[in-house]
Amino acid sequence: MHDKTAQDHPHAHGHAHSHGPQSFNRAFAIGVTLNLGFVLLEALFGVLSNSLALLADAGHNLSDVLGLLLAWGANVLVQKRPTRRHTYGLRRSSVMAALFNALFLLIAVAAIAWEALLRLSDPQPIASVTVIVVAGIGILINAYTAWLFMSGKDHDMNIRGAYLHMAADAAISFGVVLAAIAMLFTGWLWLDPLVSILIAIIIAFGTWGLMRESVNLSLDAVPAHIQPDQVLAYLQSLPGISEVHDLHIWAMSTTEVALTAHLVKPDGNLDDELLTEIAEELHEHFAIQHSTLQFERGNHCVPCRQAPDEVL
Repeated sequence: MHDKTAQDHPHAHGHAHSHGPQSFNRAFAIGVTLNLGFVLLEALFGVLSNSLALLADAGHNLSDVLGLLLAWGANVLVQKRPTRRHTYGLRRSSVMAALFNALFLLIAVAAIAWEALLRLSDPQPIASVTVIVVAGIGILINAYTAWLFMSGKDHDMNIRGAYLHMAADAAISFGVVLAAIAMLFTGWLWLDPLVSILIAIIIAFGTWGLMRESVNLSLDAVPAHIQPDQVLAYLQSLPGISEVHDLHIWAMSTTEVALTAHLVKPDGNLDDELLTEIAEELHEHFAIQHSTLQFERGNHCVPCRQAPDEVL
C-alpha cells in the first residue's frame, strides 16, 4: 500500500496469500480400489469362516472406503478456483469431509462393539487358518495405503485422517492374525469377540482427536498448530504499531489458514513492502497462508474496534 494512499485515507488494507495444496488423487484412487476389493474379500471369508473379527474389520474397512471417497472428493474441491458466489472457493469442504469421516467411524465403532458383546456371551468356532490368511492380506493392503498418504499427514488434517485410518487398520489386522493364531492353538473361542471389542476401542481412540479437531475447525476455531498469543505478540512488535485489535485466525480448509487484523499505526506511513514482509513472516513462522490487514491511525473519534470480549 503506497504512502499516498495511507495519508489520504483513514484506513489502509493489505492482502497476501499463497496457493497450492498438494494433490493426492493417485493415492486416493489406489487406496479406494484396493480397500474396496479387500472389503468384499474379507466379508466373504468372514461369513465362510464364521469370524466376527473379520466381519467387524470388513465393516470398519467399508467405512474407511467411504471416508476415503469423502476425503478424495474434498481434496479435489479445495483446488477449485474461487467464484463470485464462493469467494474462497470450496476449501471448507475438506473440513466437512474430515468431520463426516469421524462420524462414520464412530457409527462403525458402535456397531462393532454391540455385535461383539452379543457374541462374547455365546462364542462361535471360526476357521482360524482362513482368518490368518485374509487378515494377513489386510496388513499388506492397509500398510501400503497408509504409506501413500504418509507425506501429507503432517500438513493436512484431511490426509492425516486417511493415513491414520489405514495405519490403524494395518495394526488391527495384525491383531486379528495374532488372535486367530492363539485360537488355533488354544481353542479359546472368546478371543474372536474380544479382539472385535479391542478393534472398537482402538478406532474410538483414534477417531476422537480427528472428531474434536474437525468440529473446532468447522466452528472457525484457531487451528491447533497455531498459538494466537504468539501471532498477536508478533504483530504488536512491528515497528510503529501501537495497538492490534480485531484479530481473527481461522481455517479456510484443512491445509490453509486465514488471518484478519486491525493494526494501529499513528504515523500513517505504509507501503507495499511492509505488507509483503508481514504476510511472508506470518506464512513462514505461523503457517498462515492468507492475511488481510487493515491499518488505522488510531482516530478515537471514528472507532472501529469490537468489544474486547468478542475478539483478541
